[in-house]
Amino acid sequence: MKAAALSDIKKELEHLQAKELLDLCISLAKYKKENKEYLGFLLFDAHDKVQFIKEVKEEIDAHFEQLRGQANLYYVKKSLRKLLRIMGKYTKFADDKGLAAEMYIYFCGKLKNSGIPYHKSQMLVNLMDGQLKKINSLITTLHPDLQNDFLLDLEKIIH
Repeated sequence: MKAAALSDIKKELEHLQAKELLDLCISLAKYKKENKEYLGFLLFDAHDKVQFIKEVKEEIDAHFEQLRGQANLYYVKKSLRKLLRIMGKYTKFADDKGLAAEMYIYFCGKLKNSGIPYHKSQMLVNLMDGQLKKINSLITTLHPDLQNDFLLDLEKIIH
């Protein structure tokens, strides 16, 4: 089955009544967990980006708190990859490169200051380098004033 074009879907949605639209949204949210999370973001979090970034930082803190004292770097790597997948979903939801850069800078700062000996694992070193490259690519797309602010934060992590 071929997916309909977005413009066709938009035209069809314009002809529906409010009750029919509500039913479609609910059935879409039931279909997949990520759809439900995205709809929840749009309804409750999209209007207050400051609160959203605060909640994401709290979730990052909670994940790092669980990693405290974990000696096995294999499990640390798996947990960090899981956290990065969650952060990737949040950045996709927010669709704001500034927020994404702020989240990833916060993540890298937490990793550096967590006491996790990530330098002992090449996989974790590569993970950190990948995030730093991602941050740099996000920063280059931003307004020059924001670039300077984020570059200062990034310098603190690198040195």
